[in-house]
Amino acid sequence: MGEIVGAGLLAHVPTIVLPEADRLELNEGKEITLVTGLQELRREVFERDDYDTVVVLDSHWATTVEFVVTAQQRRAGLFTSEELPRGMCRMPYDFPGDPELARNIEKFADRHGTWITAIDDDYLPIYYATINLWKYLGEGLPDKRWVTIGVCQTGDMEDHLRLGRALADGIAATAGRRVLLIASGALSHTFWPLRELRDHEASDPVHIRTPEAREADRERIAWFKEGRHDKVLDTMDAFWKVKPEAKFFHYLMMAGALGEQACTARARQYGAYENSVGTGQVHLWFDRPTDGWTGTGLPTPRTPHSRV
Repeated sequence: MGEIVGAGLLAHVPTIVLPEADRLELNEGKEITLVTGLQELRREVFERDDYDTVVVLDSHWATTVEFVVTAQQRRAGLFTSEELPRGMCRMPYDFPGDPELARNIEKFADRHGTWITAIDDDYLPIYYATINLWKYLGEGLPDKRWVTIGVCQTGDMEDHLRLGRALADGIAATAGRRVLLIASGALSHTFWPLRELRDHEASDPVHIRTPEAREADRERIAWFKEGRHDKVLDTMDAFWKVKPEAKFFHYLMMAGALGEQACTARARQYGAYENSVGTGQVHLWFDRPTDGWTGTGLPTPRTPHSRV
């Protein structure tokens, strides 16, 4: 039986893959902690040998009539972003997929009243919400499988929770697969207008688009650290007013897999809460509690591990 052994709400902003000199220039001479946070997360979590597969819940990949999960044996190529080709240009990627897991997830669609298709087309596009995080957390770890699931633009909160439930069942149906989940996306997500944007590229949260958005983000970060996923889910109507990225569907899919309101896992923050041209960004990681995702919220004790 497979299981989810860790999960994270992680930022994928384009600045993290810019050359260091460019990052420092944009951020008043300081490194952005979204970079150092991912570097620390890699050392503490992703270089461990106690997981097999990473599933990215990608806020940039929007499907229409169904959820899609990647099922290729391997994904490799060069990535240039249609959104920001100057900063994300011909980035190499190469990692194994997990077709068995993808097809197991697909099998649980009917049980949860949703539509999921596993696609193994080698020409299926890939997005930087997956690539940017793989560059930090997966590159150089050739045995770790990576799978991506997109949000569905015609779906609502319940649809994305259902996807998460099917995801958890699909993982459990494998023969001992140990999986990390990544909800790849931002908190509040409103950009500054183009003619003002370059005055707000530094990472200081003072540049978040509105004080209300900054307050809403910080409130939810505090709830996550307390393990209060119930509060986050019960106040989605209020959070939607500050326009979280992809309607926060990336997190909702993860929450559906972790037990929804019953999930008590407490977040550990890597780096600071930072701005990216008006949007709220943070790295939060949830270790599996000792008594499960819907237990006390106390993290599993750490043990020494070998570096990959």
